[in-house]
Amino acid sequence: MGTRERRERSDASDRELVDLFRGALLIAGVTERQIALAAVGGFGRGELSPGSDLDILFIHTGLSEKTLSAFVKAMLNPLWSEGRQIDYSVRTRKETKAVASGDIKVIFGLLDIRHIIGNEFLTQGVAADASKQWRKRIRTYLPMVRETVAARTEAFGEMAFLLEPDIKESRGGLRDINTIRNLAKSEFVPIALDRLAAAEALFGNVRERLHLVTGRTRDQLLLTEQDAVAAALDFADADALMLELSRAARSVDYVMQLAWYRIEERLHRISLRRSKRVPIAKGLYRYRSEIGVLDEYDIKADPGIGLRAAAIAAQRGVRISLESAMRIADDFTPIPTPWPRQTREDLVAFIGAGDAMVDVFESLDQEDLFARWIPEWSHVRYLPQRNVLHHHTVDRHMLETAVRAAALTREVHRPDLLLVGALFHDIGKGYLGEDHSEYGAELIKPLAQRMGFSESDAQILGKMVTHHLLLPTVATRRDIDDPQTIEYVLSLVDNAELLELLHALSIADGEATGRTAWTEWKAGLVENLVTRTLGAMQGVAPPPQPELSPDQIAKVAQRELSLEIIERGDILDIEIVAPDRVGLLSAISAVFTVMRLDVRSAKTRTVDGMAVMNWIVNVDISVPIPSQVRLLDQIERALVSSEDLQVRIDERIRSYRRRPGILVPPPVVSAITQIVTDATIIEVRMHDRPALLHTVSTALSEFGVDIRGAIVSTLGAEAFDTLYVTDLNGAPLSPEQALELAAQLEIILSSQD
Repeated sequence: MGTRERRERSDASDRELVDLFRGALLIAGVTERQIALAAVGGFGRGELSPGSDLDILFIHTGLSEKTLSAFVKAMLNPLWSEGRQIDYSVRTRKETKAVASGDIKVIFGLLDIRHIIGNEFLTQGVAADASKQWRKRIRTYLPMVRETVAARTEAFGEMAFLLEPDIKESRGGLRDINTIRNLAKSEFVPIALDRLAAAEALFGNVRERLHLVTGRTRDQLLLTEQDAVAAALDFADADALMLELSRAARSVDYVMQLAWYRIEERLHRISLRRSKRVPIAKGLYRYRSEIGVLDEYDIKADPGIGLRAAAIAAQRGVRISLESAMRIADDFTPIPTPWPRQTREDLVAFIGAGDAMVDVFESLDQEDLFARWIPEWSHVRYLPQRNVLHHHTVDRHMLETAVRAAALTREVHRPDLLLVGALFHDIGKGYLGEDHSEYGAELIKPLAQRMGFSESDAQILGKMVTHHLLLPTVATRRDIDDPQTIEYVLSLVDNAELLELLHALSIADGEATGRTAWTEWKAGLVENLVTRTLGAMQGVAPPPQPELSPDQIAKVAQRELSLEIIERGDILDIEIVAPDRVGLLSAISAVFTVMRLDVRSAKTRTVDGMAVMNWIVNVDISVPIPSQVRLLDQIERALVSSEDLQVRIDERIRSYRRRPGILVPPPVVSAITQIVTDATIIEVRMHDRPALLHTVSTALSEFGVDIRGAIVSTLGAEAFDTLYVTDLNGAPLSPEQALELAAQLEIILSSQD
């Protein structure tokens, strides 16, 4: 079974149509000079599956409607009486050309036209018109092609990730292969057609066997039919068949994306000459809507460049250039163990981009990069799930779960753990004899430590994977009102931080699975279970204010401004000790902003009127690392007057707003009033951006409060700031004042986001 059988079926149909055509000539009184019969579309290519329609075109020289009607009926009635499916059109050469000018389906069919019988010059004329029209007007047709491809993807999904794909219509299927071949016929750009052959043969065989097995013309491969089709094609089982279909579809989609990339490049060639490559990070540039690797950059010497490019591309809602992705793959160097902190944060920022992450991931995955960074991914790549609740392969389901988790980062205190846990929650699937949750936990713990997470964080990720089904399972199968149910959950989840992570993961996993698996009813039950379990806990306490080292205590005793910079690879560790004053944090963060020092984390503490600050910052590639003398001088100037700094900061914020990026959840500002401390605790959770800490600290100062301490964390692209504030007399704020302060600060941050 294969191409030969489909060709023979097509030839047999040709012979049948020839006989009917000759009979119709006699009945209608028409000569062969006046009309031609041609095959178009799949029939024109000689690719007839058992359930395929016969797509034909009658081309005439201007016969009357009555004569044409008599001819068509005489020819097709015998076929219709047998229940044969015929898709036909009747036109002159001129009419055909006119219709093809605005109908992408018609022009596509004509590009595969094949003469069967009658006046061959008519067929040749239509074929020549179509070919010339397609090449000459390709710029007009391209938007139609894009719209058609997008609509088909929306309606039929992506074959590479579907459990029940449509072999013909799903993205990456036979229809896309035909689209790619037609784009190549335009000669607008070169296209690697040789990479389609294996996929086309596989899809054709599967479609043919599906029609024979079901006795129907439907092209969707349902779960109930996959075993029979797999056996007929000598696959080991249905999973092996679906894995090969997924792999082939991804290959087709890769060729399609490469074709569109080259088309866009040619369409914008003039404006591209005027565009400049703008350096945006170490080794990387932005060129229009793509992130690329600088031509002269040594990729082999920088193992983290791939994830850095992925994070920037996803966060900005653009793509990695295909040439750069291929370069990264060709010059691949493994990431050292443990991963550098920045590489781990790049992964988190990449996952946290939500929908924008998926296309970037596909570019990486098509070059086999993600599985080379994370070998555990290889096993779940293309892995089907023969479960009616799931609509995607395992790898795509985990991607979709991560997308949903990105919208929930404001709901948890550790968004980095939520995002990583979401992406790898089903990493243990597909191993025979293993519980996927338990085995997944065994895989995720060493993986997390390899990524540079601490032992405690690795343990949390392990528990997230182990128990990612716990809350929905208990909520729907146990009596929530029974105290023993809550005790059971507490025996497995012993702290509120893990509980909130599992709650968010349950929501993301359920939403990614589909409406059947995650309903409002189930969501409500899980919410109720979490609320009752939290009631048995103390809640999530804020991190304690940092303790001082003996060296810092000695510096405090000197009662003067001091600064020390320690270089640690790509980051700077900056310690500042200074007399405390209102606006100190704001002034120092302002200096960091204008000097393009990107704050990744900070800890501050006020003791005996002296502020002790430890900052971890990245340095912008476009500026040199500042000296201690210069940085100290800038801070001293800022403490005298920061008006000039504010102007430069405002411009940087405006520049950031003009830069396109992804949609992110709004900021969340909370006041923790139920914990008794010597200061009021304000928590800020939002997407990171330039001058964020300066904006927050300036706003707090303007509200007439003093920042006594702060713990600032940037996890991927998410900022999580805990600030300890008092009134100007050094007393905590009242609960009412704290809540009002939090509400006003949230309004300010939302207006600037």
